[in-house]
Parts: sequence; C-alpha cells; structure tokens
Amino acid sequence: MIDNKYDTIIVGGGIAGLTATAFLARDGQKVLLIEKNRELGGLVNSFSRNGFHFDAGVRALEDAGIILPMLKDLNIELEVVKSPVSLGIENEILNIENIESLSKYKDLLKKLYPESSKEIDEVLKTIRKIMKHMDVLYGIENPLFKDLKRDTSFIFKKLLPWMPRFLITVGKINRMQIPVEDYLSSVVKNRSLRDIIAQHFFKNTPTFFALSYFSLYLDYFYPKGGVGKLAEALRDKIVELGGEIKTGTTVSRVLPNENTVFDENGNRYSYKNLIWAADLKTLYRIAETDNLSSEIKSKFEVSKSKILSSKGGESVFTLFLQVDEPLESFGRIANGHFFYTPSRQGLGETHRKELYDLLSNFDNTSKQQILGWLDKFISLNTFEISIPGLKDKDLAPVGKTGMIISFLADYEIFKRIKEAGWLEEFISEIEDRVLRVISESMYPMLKDKVMARFSFSPLSYHNRTASSEGAIVGWEFKNEMPVISKIQIADRSVFTPLPSIYQAGQWAYSPAGVPMSILTGKIAANRILKVKST
Repeated sequence: MIDNKYDTIIVGGGIAGLTATAFLARDGQKVLLIEKNRELGGLVNSFSRNGFHFDAGVRALEDAGIILPMLKDLNIELEVVKSPVSLGIENEILNIENIESLSKYKDLLKKLYPESSKEIDEVLKTIRKIMKHMDVLYGIENPLFKDLKRDTSFIFKKLLPWMPRFLITVGKINRMQIPVEDYLSSVVKNRSLRDIIAQHFFKNTPTFFALSYFSLYLDYFYPKGGVGKLAEALRDKIVELGGEIKTGTTVSRVLPNENTVFDENGNRYSYKNLIWAADLKTLYRIAETDNLSSEIKSKFEVSKSKILSSKGGESVFTLFLQVDEPLESFGRIANGHFFYTPSRQGLGETHRKELYDLLSNFDNTSKQQILGWLDKFISLNTFEISIPGLKDKDLAPVGKTGMIISFLADYEIFKRIKEAGWLEEFISEIEDRVLRVISESMYPMLKDKVMARFSFSPLSYHNRTASSEGAIVGWEFKNEMPVISKIQIADRSVFTPLPSIYQAGQWAYSPAGVPMSILTGKIAANRILKVKST
C-alpha cells in the first residue's frame, strides 16, 4: 500500500476541480487532483471520431465576468471565437446579433401568436429588466480573480462604484426566484406560448435564471478546437506549476479523522485539506465519521440526510451525427448554436404529468404505449443544435459536417427501460424520431446524408460523470435546495461539516454552470490558502 502525502487533494477533475488545483499549485502547494475518468473536464470536454470533433457536454461558454478573468489571472492564453445563436420555431428563424434582436424575437412571437400580443409585451419587458440585472451582476471582472492589493485602480474605479448596484440588484434577483412556469402562467394565457418560451429550461427553473437566456446568448464564446480546450488549458497549467494529476482513479474511502483517502486499489493518500469537486452524494456515502466528535457527527448526519434525499436536476439526451454534406449548407440555414422548436404547439404536459403517469404505472404500460408517448415528446420538443464546424471549420472533415442535437430528458424513464431490457431499442427509436422530425422541418439533407450516428443518454452522463440522475446543472429546483443557491452568500457554498474538507462545483452551489463551478473552485482554494496564512 502506497502512502502519499499532500497539502491538498482535490477529488473530481471537472472544471471546478481543475480551477482549484491550478490556483493551489500556483501558490506552491503540493497538490494532487484525482479523477475517475481517463479524461478531464467533466461536462467541459470534447472528443473526436472519424475526423469529426464533438463537444460532450456544454456547447459553448459564457464568460459571466468569471471565465476570462480566471484565464487572465492564471496567465493562460486560450484562442476563442464568438458563438452566435439562432432561435427557430417551425420555419421562422432569428439570428441573434445584439440587444436589438430582442425586438425581432418579440415580432417573431407575435407573428406566431397574434392573439397574445399584450402578453408577449409583458414577458419581453421582464426579459429586458433581467438583462439589465445581468449587466450589473456580471458588469465587472469578478474580484476573486484580481490582485486587489496591487490593483487599486480596479478597486476605486470599478469595484467600489459597482458594489451598491450589485447589492440592490441581488435583492431584485431574489424576488424573481419563483418557478418560471408559475411566472408565465400568471402573465400568459396561451399554454403553447408559455411552452415555447420555457420548455427548454429545467423544471421549476427560477424565473431570473430562465429568462436571462437572451443575455447569455449574446455572451457565448467558443474555444478554437472545441469546448474541451478550456479543460486542457487548465490541465497544462497545473502540470506547468508542478501539480500532480491522477486519472482513471476512483476514491473509495474518506477518513476525515485521519485526513486520509483511499482509492479502489487500496492506495492511501494523506492530506492537510481536501476539496471534493465530484458528486456530493458520493462523499456522504463513503465518508467514515468514526472517531469524530459527536458534534461533527451530528452536523454531518443532518447534511447527509438532506443531500441523499435530494435529486439531481434533469439530464439530457444527445445525438451525434456525421453528415456527408458541407458546412456551408447548414450555415445558410442557421448559426452553429441553434435552439429550434419544430412545432408551435408546445409540449404541454407531455414531459411532466404524462411522463409522471407513465412512470407511476410503468409495470402496466406496454412498449407501444411508451413509444406512442415518445412520438409526441420528440415532435413537440425544443432542441439545442450545435455544429462545431460552423464555429471552427477545422472541427469537421472537408465537405462534411458534425452535428450535435440535444434535448432535456428524464433519467428515470431510461433507468426503468434499461431494467425492462430494451434500452438499446429505445435509444434507437429516439434517434430515428429525432432525425425524422429535424429532417422534415429544418434540415432536409439529414434524410439521406447521415454517414454515422451515436448518442449519449442520461444513463451515459450518470456513468461518465458520476452525477446523480445524470444531472448537468446540479440539484433539481425545489423550495429548499440542499446547498447554497443565493449569489450573495456563494462564499459559504464550499463548507462541509467535515474538518478540513471543502466542496466545489455543480453540487456545491445550484444552479451551477461553468462560471459558478469555476467560482466555487476558486473560493475553495482561497479558503485553504487563507487558513494556511493564519
């Protein structure tokens, strides 16, 4: 049995773990990053197949005043391009170029739902209000990535004038935490219109988080070579700074009383501090609290009960296509990042009550009934379509196109069908339906030009990232989150009841995209460095 000793061990090589490791290594700590997969990045990952490059998780990045300042702080150069977004409903397409595109979006909705003109005005007024809040929220480089002792100009010219506006804005944001479905129901009578606005958001997404999407569309950028280049850049920086990375290794035991973790091969690693940047349920399952004080045990058990009884948010189903058609053919239709709804009817209760009823009576539901539900679900859904080659032409073979088509999907239905023994058939049925719907509406070339296809289901994401229920943004939205969910107290999100153990990433703060994962990784690193200096 090997016993290795480190200042800090980081478990989980997603973007939060990479961030924390890089900053600790820069400070001269002896650090070890342990990742269960062979590759790093988690949902910030790219891969290639037959010369086609695909993004495995997120399709683009939004800076949010965090990503680019983090790179600058670490002296990392990352070549990026803008990732323009298109919105489409049936045969109507809007290429989003700037803030003025919001008026065109309003016109598009009114063209499709003329009877709801006043209601559309009200929703768009709320979106404009949220966009102004976003301008304040991310209006400056996040001060966590600034050297405030040396950069007094930033403090006096930017930070201090911004703080009062930030505090006022946070108060307004906190008053917009009701589920977006509830907000829209109070404003919009037309169920189809409500669906078209909100059905590509996670169930019960807070109104502010959901309706900020227009700001995010304007902020999207894309690393040359794929989204995974961000994770690769952080990995290279860690190695340059002397940090150690161990992939293909699963942590199986955590002994807080001994400041020790063990991997599945029995190797022992000792730490002064530990940052858990992996699935939080796993930490609470494998942490052994024997020999800890009764007070710590009690706090741990309270947190454990809350964490283990909570569910991850919705997952996604992703179809990857290799198409024998040049990029230009697709570029003439829409941008390389495209949110498309083939039908203005909307999902209605297809993805909510109908699915719940199906799962509640699964043992008495026939395969044909499930496929009948699937027909409706696919034909009325909203798809996130990404074509990496339209952002970087080197990501597809000459004369060909790689395409990624995703939609929100429930983990439980895939789990139940796997247990019933026909998962591969179900996945094939999904792929067939997605191809049919998209080729009969927006991309007719997909009817006979697809050379190869494969897909990731919620089970795939669960197995790959070890995320609970295959969730991609953390916990499901409900009245009480098991973790911090208010931006003004985000600095508290990294604490655990266990001594010298911190948490970071999508499970530490919710909802957590890439920027918040980076932020919690930096906060956790800062906490350790602060303790070290006292």
